[in-house]
Amino acid sequence: MSAGLRPKNAIEGEVDMSSFRNAVVSLPGKERVAKTPFGARIVIHATAAETGGAFGMWETFTPPGHGPAPHTHTREIEVFRVIRGLYRFQCGDEAFDAPVGTVVVLPPYVPHSWRNIGDEPGQMFGTVTPGGCEQMFIDIEAFGADTPEKIAVIEARLGIINDITLALGLTGPQSR
Repeated sequence: MSAGLRPKNAIEGEVDMSSFRNAVVSLPGKERVAKTPFGARIVIHATAAETGGAFGMWETFTPPGHGPAPHTHTREIEVFRVIRGLYRFQCGDEAFDAPVGTVVVLPPYVPHSWRNIGDEPGQMFGTVTPGGCEQMFIDIEAFGADTPEKIAVIEARLGIINDITLALGLTGPQSR
């Protein structure tokens, strides 16, 4: 890829694959555990800092009836794979149920949300490329962001737009 066409990392800037020289290993029982903005448990498997900015990877464990509020990523492609449970996705104007095995790939600037509509806890595998927005989960935990306003500051820093970031004037409208 030419220097002018290198993808941007949501935190550090350009993706630098030359700094991705070591395997990233997430062993069972030794993962980094954090929480989502809606309080679900999340396990971080790889971060932009570890992958030269190429991607971030996690698993979300979602109680029945839970999921994020509608939001938009401005910096990355987001990929979900349903591992357990039944989810309902809203991606732009399209709504659909997502049973086990469903893969959803979202480009930047597509407003979306999802919810576990099953009776049992759900599990999804998530990846973003370039990496960076996974830092949100780490920062929510590290900084004790326990109010929607504190979480919105973290989200806005990472290019995530939602009703709260807009209402607080932390982000602009959802446009390219």
